[in-house]
Amino acid sequence: MPEFETLNVSRTGHVARVAFNRPASLNAMDGQMRRELFAAARELNLDAAIRVVVLTGEGRAFGAGADLAEDSGSGGLMVGPQTRDDLIHEFKPGVLAIAEGPKVWVAPINGPCAGISKSYAMACDLVLMSDSAYLYQPFAAIGLIPDGGSTWLLQKLVGSRRAYELMVLGEKVGAEKALEWGLANRVFPADSFADEVAFFAEDLAGRSPLALRYTKEALRFATTASLGDTIVREAQLQEVCIASEDCPNAVAAFFSKETYVWQGK
Repeated sequence: MPEFETLNVSRTGHVARVAFNRPASLNAMDGQMRRELFAAARELNLDAAIRVVVLTGEGRAFGAGADLAEDSGSGGLMVGPQTRDDLIHEFKPGVLAIAEGPKVWVAPINGPCAGISKSYAMACDLVLMSDSAYLYQPFAAIGLIPDGGSTWLLQKLVGSRRAYELMVLGEKVGAEKALEWGLANRVFPADSFADEVAFFAEDLAGRSPLALRYTKEALRFATTASLGDTIVREAQLQEVCIASEDCPNAVAAFFSKETYVWQGK
């Protein structure tokens, strides 16, 4: 994988870590970062050795949203057609690479997570939060609407009424409320957050790679399909799982009370 200027990317076993690395600006996303994130996501989604990708931020924030202070020639708050072009051709590919990719993406939110940075977090399959972290939609305060897929992602998680409330009132949502509303899966103490995240990701990566991948695919399919079509798609994916080498070996290990090491094939 190439070296990145705005991201730190590392691998440990079957887990990859991608961290926004502009801590001086609370990881505000500039043009280079969004392009590098898409490149990193594509690379990791194609890496057969990786099962789980952890997306987080260096320093004290996950991400402060778009870098509004960036020069208008390279990103940030654009005007006219440039805004539309950037959102469709640069932000959209990164969000979709996470939401539709075959890997499990986990977002550990270690601090403020605002604006379009929140879109990337919500596109992940699982969200972990430090008890000192919060989520924030600041768009209405500057006369904008949420973007980067926020209106679709947040509505799917909390419903249209709560999503609208969070977007137009700009309320900061702390970790416990995020957990209660279904915006987060787990909340961990800030002083042990990094260790808890590492353990969680390693445990997840030790589970069935095919079950992780195809459960994600089935859920994504079901969001826009009928019940009947969903049952058909489940049957297709189940056929793939049953025909794998892992399934019969895992069943045999289960009955013999042995630990099976997943091969992902």
